[in-house]
Amino acid sequence: MHSLPDIQACEPDYPFNLTRVGVTGVKKLVKVERGNDERPVVLISNFEVFVDLPSDRKGANLSRNFEAIDEVLEEAINRPVYEIEELCGEIAKRLLSRHEYASRAEVKMKSEYIVRRQSPVTKAVCQEVVDIFAEAVARAGKGSDSCHLRKTVGAEVLGMTACPCAQEIMKEEVRRELAGAGLSEQAARDLAERLPVATHNQRGRGSISVEVHDRRCVSIDRIIKIIEESMSSRVFGLLKRPDEAVVVKRAHSNPKFVEDCVRTMAQKLVEAFTDLPDDAAVTLKQINEESIHQHNAFAERTAKMGELRAELAGQRK
Repeated sequence: MHSLPDIQACEPDYPFNLTRVGVTGVKKLVKVERGNDERPVVLISNFEVFVDLPSDRKGANLSRNFEAIDEVLEEAINRPVYEIEELCGEIAKRLLSRHEYASRAEVKMKSEYIVRRQSPVTKAVCQEVVDIFAEAVARAGKGSDSCHLRKTVGAEVLGMTACPCAQEIMKEEVRRELAGAGLSEQAARDLAERLPVATHNQRGRGSISVEVHDRRCVSIDRIIKIIEESMSSRVFGLLKRPDEAVVVKRAHSNPKFVEDCVRTMAQKLVEAFTDLPDDAAVTLKQINEESIHQHNAFAERTAKMGELRAELAGQRK
């Protein structure tokens, strides 16, 4: 009985290397342990897995991608998984070993993470959805069993921002109205500074991605908190009237440009993650969905932790 030919191993019609070949939209359940006797978090996760393909090979054996994911997840059932980036790293290493022709394997994972929140005044409990993600890239080393692994982890969080520029214009309007009503110029100015003066708002999307070295743990919850605190205000799924008043006042008392959000993230990241090495790469990003414009505002910073530390230290001199 003749064996079927391996069509993927045939030569292609045109001998081009391909940077990434793989599968997307692979959904799996991932259980992440939290320790401290807390219940584990169960994530419905979306995976993307890729390998590079040399010019002398027609196709990649994509079934091996599914096998690698399932194999690692089955093993994870029998031992705790504490960091999603470690899980991605293990899958990437398995991919590289299974695709002997590949020099690079890449795994991306994205999940919806539920966090519990209390509204600021009435303390109403609600659940918020946050996008968390991890990525791992494995590159073949010189030895047959060696590889270089790069892992990142991060989150994207919704919040709100209030525009400082429009608020300053509105403050001038308030000063004129108060002066016209009989207040002195100084009293009108002081009152306009104290009041949460109107401005236009944006729904903001902040994200932080951090490269993880060795076995150091980068807390997802801490990343989420940094992003939330870098905007004008958090947003909540459930608010009563007293809560709404506090959120609106908080946001308008803390106006921020899109650039301010990214710079605040950088400052808080440096303060929070003192144990990250200087060569750890980070990406900080903010997108503000404008309410009075048809465009959105965008700002981003990519850097090494050492660069951010040096810039912050120079500012404080």
